[in-house]
Order: sequence, then C-alpha cells, then structure tokens
Amino acid sequence: MASQQEIADFIAREFPQTRVKILEVGGMHATVAHEVGVDELRPGGTVSGPVMMATADVALYVAILGEIGIVPLTVTTSLSFNFMRKPSADRRIVGVCKLLKLGRTLAVGEVSLYSEGQPEMVAHAVGTYAIPPKR
Repeated sequence: MASQQEIADFIAREFPQTRVKILEVGGMHATVAHEVGVDELRPGGTVSGPVMMATADVALYVAILGEIGIVPLTVTTSLSFNFMRKPSADRRIVGVCKLLKLGRTLAVGEVSLYSEGQPEMVAHAVGTYAIPPKR
C-alpha cells in the first residue's frame, strides 16, 4: 500500500501537467478533485469532457496505487463514460472512485463525478487497469 502523500508526490513528479488533487485514498476507494477555470470549459460554459475523463482516470489510478503501492506501469486498458448532466462551470469536479475488483493483473473500478457541493452526479465512469507482473 502507498500513502496519500506518497501517491501525491508520485503524481506531481510523473504527471506535472495534471490539475487533479487527491482528497483521500484507502480501503479500495479514492476521492480526487480537478480545479475548474476558463481553460477547462468548452463552448456553452460547461466543463469539457476530457477534463471529466481525466479526473475519473486519475481517481482510478490513485485508488489502485493506494492498494498495490507505487507501480508506475499500471495502465488504463478501458474507460467507459456516461455524461449525465451539465456540470457547474464554477465548481471543482470531484471524482469518487470505488474499486470493484482488484486482482493480480487487472483492477476494475467505477467513478462517480460531481460538481463540488452538488448532490447530483454529472458523469459516471467504469474503467479497467492492467497491473504489470511482479519481477
């Protein structure tokens, strides 16, 4: 297992471009948040799909690393996404991940995405990650 700080340090070092911050991790769960500013908006004043998809992908990665430790080559193999309602343009996107299965070579999880402080889900994702074999 890796601590929240260890994962945050790894993400900051290896993915300096991300604006996703870890809020909590552990117990087959993770919660992350993506800041939203003008650069994250698409025409129509809503948060872009790529921002929400990145938030879900990072949430899955963080939840998995929280269970198996820092294994950099753990990679996304699939990500299915459902956009449900327009997110708020002035609130962070919060991703709440729950791992459904954690095996030796595959992990499957779901992520519920919200506009921070709002009870309605704005999107839902299901993803699978491949975990490299131990050497």
